[in-house]
Amino acid sequence: MGALKKKYNKIESALIHGGKYTDEATGSVNVPIYQTSTYEQLSLGHHRGYEYSRTGNPTRYALETLIAELEHGLAGFAFGSGMAAITAVLSLFESNDRIIISSNVYGGTYRVLDKVFNHFGIRYTIADTEDIEGLDAQIESDVKAIMIESPANPLLTVTDIEAVSAVAKKHGILSIVDNTFMTPYLQRPIELGADIVIHSGTKYLGGHSDVIAGLVVVNKKELADRMAFIQNSTGGILPPFDSFLLIRGIKTLGVRMDRHVENAEAIAEYLKDHEAVKNVYYPGFKDSKGYDIQQKQAKNGGAMLSFELKEGYDKEKFFSALELIALAESLGGVESLVCHPSTMTHAAIPKDIRDAVGITDGLIRLSPGIEHYSDLMADLEQAIAAAKI
Repeated sequence: MGALKKKYNKIESALIHGGKYTDEATGSVNVPIYQTSTYEQLSLGHHRGYEYSRTGNPTRYALETLIAELEHGLAGFAFGSGMAAITAVLSLFESNDRIIISSNVYGGTYRVLDKVFNHFGIRYTIADTEDIEGLDAQIESDVKAIMIESPANPLLTVTDIEAVSAVAKKHGILSIVDNTFMTPYLQRPIELGADIVIHSGTKYLGGHSDVIAGLVVVNKKELADRMAFIQNSTGGILPPFDSFLLIRGIKTLGVRMDRHVENAEAIAEYLKDHEAVKNVYYPGFKDSKGYDIQQKQAKNGGAMLSFELKEGYDKEKFFSALELIALAESLGGVESLVCHPSTMTHAAIPKDIRDAVGITDGLIRLSPGIEHYSDLMADLEQAIAAAKI
């Protein structure tokens, strides 16, 4: 695999030409799918850089170098799902370690900590990471990391990544940021001081709802060595074909995200002024709580939003009436998707915790695709009308 002589400065170009780009043997501008489990060695102890595909594969390596470059990190690692990526990161910790997590995070993150890593003595504390002083005060000797999402799933609350990273450095612990919602096109946490960035590559990076993948980027050699050992030892790797699909998806990330954001902004404004809508959660609103921080650390408000209908509207009728927008788990695809967090993506979180942080039974999360926004708004309008009791 040959590296391109890089002659670009902008991420739009890096999305296409970043990482390992051409094939040394043929000059192919698309990284080949190296669909092999093992590699013939030149002689005992001598090989061409690859021995076994769990340990390393040229297609996966091309993806890993690409995401590392896009996030401005030192090394990248590709896994079989976003949860496999999170599991690998959590495997950095030991019994009696404690991790602080944001008060609203993806339900799968909560579940794996509460139901799996808890068995190994790795504990967690839920905190309001918007409150930097309060966060700082909670860090005791057993805390080894702060793990956040910003904007968080599903309430789109914004955490100051730079401030959290500074608190982590002050205490000699790790700062971990799930950057799935924003992607490196809109936000780069390592530039803001984070140690580890996680992605569900299934979402915007893949972009077409046809691949399950997870990615991790780290900022220093010690973490890179440890993550490489965990990836090889536990084996939750991303296969070659899926790696190829993710590289393919990333090439159009910039143009897709521009349309996703354009649609999200238009729909958020439409819902904000709608007589049937009680609340809209979108960090691109100038009057939203985290707007100034979002503007400081990201390109814009992103492409995700959540909302609640007022009393007198039946959410089940709303979901059933949708014609263009699909009721489905996941997000970030070219097609628009809507979900009900309390029974779908965040069902693993106990109801009392959901209620305490604002993930109500009436909350609806919307991932606008790249269709024309007028068609999406028309679908929402007729579904809202059908939901009226």
